[in-house]
Amino acid sequence: MLYGESTKKTVELLIPQVVPPEDYSPGISTWYNTVCQQCSGGCGISVRVREGRAKKIEGNPAHPVNQGRLCPLGQAGLNALYNPDRIKTPLKRTGERGSGQFVAVTWDEALAEVGETLGSLKSKSRADHVFLLSGGTRGHLDRLYSTFMQELGSPHYWHYDFDHPTNLYEASQISFGTTRLPYYDIKNTQFILSFGADYLGTWLNPVHNSVSYGHFRQGEDRVRGKAVQIEPRMSLTGANADEWFAIPPGTEVLLAMGIVRSALTQNLYKGPDRDELMDKFQGFAAAEVERLTGVSENDIDRIAWEFMHAKPGLAIGGGGAAAGTNGVTTLLAINLLNYVNGNIGKAGGVLFNPEPAISGGSGQRLGSHKEMQKFIKSMSRGDVDVLLLTSTNPAYTLPAKMKFAEAVAEVPQVVSFSSFLDETTAIADYILPTHTYLEAWADDIPEPGVGVSVASVAQPVVAPLYDTRSSGDIVLALAQTIGGTLSTKLPWTNTESYLKDSWKTIYADQAQQDPAFSFEEFWNSVLQAGVWAENKTSPDTHRMENPVETLVDILEARPAQFSGSGAKFGFHLHPYLSQAFHDGRGANLPWMQEFPDPLTSVVYDSWVELNPKSATGMGLEDGDLVEISSGSGSIFAAVVTYPGIRPDVVAMPIGQGHTEYGRYAKNRGANPLSILGQQSDRKSGALAWAATRVKITKTGKRAGLIKTSGVSRTLGRQILGPSESGHG
Repeated sequence: MLYGESTKKTVELLIPQVVPPEDYSPGISTWYNTVCQQCSGGCGISVRVREGRAKKIEGNPAHPVNQGRLCPLGQAGLNALYNPDRIKTPLKRTGERGSGQFVAVTWDEALAEVGETLGSLKSKSRADHVFLLSGGTRGHLDRLYSTFMQELGSPHYWHYDFDHPTNLYEASQISFGTTRLPYYDIKNTQFILSFGADYLGTWLNPVHNSVSYGHFRQGEDRVRGKAVQIEPRMSLTGANADEWFAIPPGTEVLLAMGIVRSALTQNLYKGPDRDELMDKFQGFAAAEVERLTGVSENDIDRIAWEFMHAKPGLAIGGGGAAAGTNGVTTLLAINLLNYVNGNIGKAGGVLFNPEPAISGGSGQRLGSHKEMQKFIKSMSRGDVDVLLLTSTNPAYTLPAKMKFAEAVAEVPQVVSFSSFLDETTAIADYILPTHTYLEAWADDIPEPGVGVSVASVAQPVVAPLYDTRSSGDIVLALAQTIGGTLSTKLPWTNTESYLKDSWKTIYADQAQQDPAFSFEEFWNSVLQAGVWAENKTSPDTHRMENPVETLVDILEARPAQFSGSGAKFGFHLHPYLSQAFHDGRGANLPWMQEFPDPLTSVVYDSWVELNPKSATGMGLEDGDLVEISSGSGSIFAAVVTYPGIRPDVVAMPIGQGHTEYGRYAKNRGANPLSILGQQSDRKSGALAWAATRVKITKTGKRAGLIKTSGVSRTLGRQILGPSESGHG
């Protein structure tokens, strides 16, 4: 073969666009404001579009949630839009469930078959055998789903989201009588006492928290705030704190109670119910709390003194502290700390959000762990005829012992609205592919809010790349296919027109202030800004009116219960949300696979963190492959020795270990959620995902662990302080 022939390139023809996208100007960028939907934070984003393609995502400076900032997962939204593993056309299963054998069908075929099944059940008065399981859907889309199911004749519309702060909602309801989360004013506080809440990493909205934390630390005309972090494994927040205390998992409630009692004993709280509170706290003497938590009496008294003298101080809870069998009780104790500090309803403390401009969502339809257990039993008994799924992946996020996928096999028809073939979508009969959030219309209310009324409209920034539809359009099309009251109650042909009509209620309030402002002007202004906000704060009606009565709940305080005996399973498993993958939803994004963990610098894989003393005692070192076993199963991961963890605890990031979900996620790493026990919170019924014991077994093998830095240890320099002190 001649050299010239071997290097000859294929001729390519450049074909101009006959019908260019809207606002198309060659060489000129256009910015569109919309809402990030990579997690539940509700951040506003600005997307740069050029030649009809989205090029870059940044934070929207006008949005009060993130104020122009954006996390790595939010910036990786382009990986979702242009992901080569997106489902591009409706699919119908042809092989066995889970075999991955599907055939492409048209939208008309898919909607007709699904609509016929739903319509038939409705006509036979069996529509109550239809279930719709969604992620944490908010805004008018949540109302659309609710109306669809109600008119169909089914009460079974539930949310299931692993990351939903169920216990925080329950504690707020008990303490303050509100179904919505309060606003924790980190920006204006002077002292943060955090029990497990990784507010700089993954707790609630870490982007908003990080902005507030900057003011807390370096705001002008104020004293630098102090942060104390209490948790068994050092999080990103713990690494940034002034003091970090490593206490046994499940004992956070005891330490919180000990701090309250110390404040009372030191006469730092002078409220009229002081004597009554003191009488209830006889069992939380500092010496006893020290014995159970390892935090010294002196430290307990000092923390209480500093917290009470801060004007104000702020106590918060989350992460593993809120995910044990006593999670709600722990959060109630933290609420009591805020009560004795006097910060409730005050700047720098616990503020209450006004009623949202759009009702619905916010966990009001949440299916707790116990309810999911009942639902799985219903499927196994054959009591579910149709299961509709959207924006949720319980086949991955539920413990394997719950056998969700096996129960779904007993459901005659399973329909998934999804952009990707995740573990749950893979066992569906019909896959109706959805737009990514950069191609779809939606709206959102941030939860938790930011102290004022906020709502956002998410608009498409590019034309759909494939033969997909938004989930709202799919539901509206099914309503028209079924007909009857459904088509009457949901007459819209697309989500955009549905949203515009729905927003006229919000406009009506605005029009009272400025009657000359037409709805079209109002709508366009919201689209341009990417957000609508009203400087209306919540009436100061939520109070902890009788904390002594609340103590009836709190005084059950005792360490959490764990699945697995301590004799057989010597370590507490501490799973934690990953900044890169969150609860697993980001694992199919190559940018996130390459994002180094901020504390271990590991990329591409899973790992298990052991204290260096524990690793040395077992003859383990970085990169050794071990088996992590619980009473529910086993997984394998490489060891990373990590000084910031208790010797009796092992930690694993959540997010890897997918068996489906595209080329970047499939068969990579291990999923710690799969080996969790089935413990639930005693009060809320939420999954106690921090309540499992495990054992570590050497395999004698090495793993190809990839890190972007060298060793994380101090190599004898002791720059972190004495490791035996329990805090740094």
